[in-house]
Formats: sequence, structure tokens, C-alpha cells
Amino acid sequence: MPTCDMCGNDYDKAMQITVAGETHTFDSFECAIHAIAPRCAHCGCTILGHGLEGPDEAMFCCAHCARESGVEGVADRA
Repeated sequence: MPTCDMCGNDYDKAMQITVAGETHTFDSFECAIHAIAPRCAHCGCTILGHGLEGPDEAMFCCAHCARESGVEGVADRA
């Protein structure tokens, strides 16, 4: 059976996710999120949505964190 890269669980319904050419095996979305979801460059929280990308490719969870890190012209609402 496939083994989860995050927790080591053997699970017959494991999924594989390929990111940047690397394939990972997980038994749940929870493990996938812990292992490969981006983290906010300002506060460190897990980014589950689209997030915001700064000019230096840093990812932020919200406009507030981006502004706090010096990114200008960002807003959470249009």
C-alpha cells in the first residue's frame, strides 16, 4: 500500500500530488496541507486560498501581511 509522506500511514486510497516536478503521496488533504501548502512570509500561517504574491515571489495570506512586509498597492477587496 502507498505510504503517506507526512505521517507514514499505509493507506490503500492514498493520493499523489505533483508540485514543481516532485510527486508526493498523502493519505489525506490534512497531511498534504501540512507538507506542501505555502506559508505567509509575514505571519507564517498556512495559505489555503490564493494568497498574494509579492514582487520577490514571497507569498502572503492577506493584504495586511503584504503591506506590513513593504508591498504596496495591495487590497483584500476590489
